[in-house]
Amino acid sequence: MNVELRHLRALAAIGDEGTITGAAAVLRVSQPALSRTLDQLEQRLGTTLVERTTRRLALTPEGRRLWEHAHRILTQLDDALAEAAAGPHPRPLRIGFAWAALGSHTVALLRDWRRAHPELPVQVHRLDDPVAALRRGEIDAAFVRTLPEGGEAAGLRAAALYREPRVAALSEDDPLAGRAAVTLADLAERTVVLCATAATTGTGLWPQGRGPADTLEVANVDEWLTAIATGEAVGVTAEATRHSHPYPGVRYLPISGAEPVTVRFLAPAMATHSATAAFLAHARRSLSDAAAAADPGTGTDPAAAADAGSPASPAA
Repeated sequence: MNVELRHLRALAAIGDEGTITGAAAVLRVSQPALSRTLDQLEQRLGTTLVERTTRRLALTPEGRRLWEHAHRILTQLDDALAEAAAGPHPRPLRIGFAWAALGSHTVALLRDWRRAHPELPVQVHRLDDPVAALRRGEIDAAFVRTLPEGGEAAGLRAAALYREPRVAALSEDDPLAGRAAVTLADLAERTVVLCATAATTGTGLWPQGRGPADTLEVANVDEWLTAIATGEAVGVTAEATRHSHPYPGVRYLPISGAEPVTVRFLAPAMATHSATAAFLAHARRSLSDAAAAADPGTGTDPAAAADAGSPASPAA
């Protein structure tokens, strides 16, 4: 089809910026030149990639799929060129997460990796949508607490790491804040704050007809914490949040009887970094050692426990 890199760069920029004007500025080309490049790409593929009207621009389903592939192809090309220029030094393994990585386990796991593999650096990135970043090739793997659905899961593999308790987040002057623990029933008839970047909590946690009185949707963890600290709402989250996001005026309490969250390692079925499998094995060993140290009598493999409680079959 004689598609060139300039065509892919054009579509990637248009999808990112949402306008021809913005994409042209990023690519440092004129708007007419960028429009011609897009027209040429659509003609060579024989399909419409971008719906254009006088008021808006939007990728078609075909355009969105190619936009993701274009990002991945361009990123892999940039990585290959960077590695060639760097000689024997590999680029860092990039790990993404949306909310709290592995909580209290994160620092120990990364320090141990650095000691064992000083030649293989790891970079950790907090992202609003690590699954989308994976599909675009911007990261090599992610720690996730919910699996992608349907077509979004294509080409990705998930491995369970461990099961994590749920906790409630309350204002320190909330009537429930003095308790040692709460139940989901205690939070019924309350306003529960939900964050777009943390999909582990939804009204489906409660039995039908006995859920929150209302929900408040926010865009990020800072807004989530503020809504709780001011008493506007209560929150339900995974245990790692307690460690990664302490906040003035917010108290975290265990939730008795709530189903735990399975923490998973998500990566492309065809690894984008040679150290991906080694890092997963390291994470499993580190978490197993941490579990044994916390409770020497159990001998429980946290990955096996996660598998038993919540299937961690391939997400593809």
